Amino acid sequence: MIKDWFYKKLKEDIGIKRYEHSLRVMETSIELAKRYNSSIEKAAVAGLLHDCGKLKGETNLLKVCSDFGIILDGMTKINSELIHSVLGAAIAEKEYGIKDEEVLKAIKYHTTGRENMSLLEKIVYIADLIEPGRSFEGVDKLRKLALEDLDRCLIYSLDNTLKFLIENKKIIHIDSIKARNYLLIQTTME
Repeated sequence: MIKDWFYKKLKEDIGIKRYEHSLRVMETSIELAKRYNSSIEKAAVAGLLHDCGKLKGETNLLKVCSDFGIILDGMTKINSELIHSVLGAAIAEKEYGIKDEEVLKAIKYHTTGRENMSLLEKIVYIADLIEPGRSFEGVDKLRKLALEDLDRCLIYSLDNTLKFLIENKKIIHIDSIKARNYLLIQTTME
């Protein structure tokens, strides 16, 4: 699925720092896919392209979304940090030729999560958080949990993200709340 030209285009579109992050997310996605018997190829593609919507420079993401025919929900439109994942799924499909819906959803929901995430979506979401270049309070616990139980890792991550957003008076996307609630219900039913 990954073609040689993906690397050159991605580096040009998102810049070297974000590109290097994407390579680390790809490698971490591959490691998690191996651990949890998921498609290594899909994990590699989704991990590599997860930030392809984080266009460098002063690109107006709202205009690019409009050019792609993307209609953003209200919460995403006013939170520019979330736009790149929705835009990234469209770019992956239209500019990189990715047709696999599971890969596109893993790109689209890697920032918010969503209710009833697929294994691949969970892998890319977590890989983005725990790749070796990340250093924040709690990342070591996330790395440990990622190797033990993806759902517990996601709940821990979502809990911390929600706390951060509340403490900083930021808007919380409903998909993150639904993801957390779904995971909590599923884990208590087991």
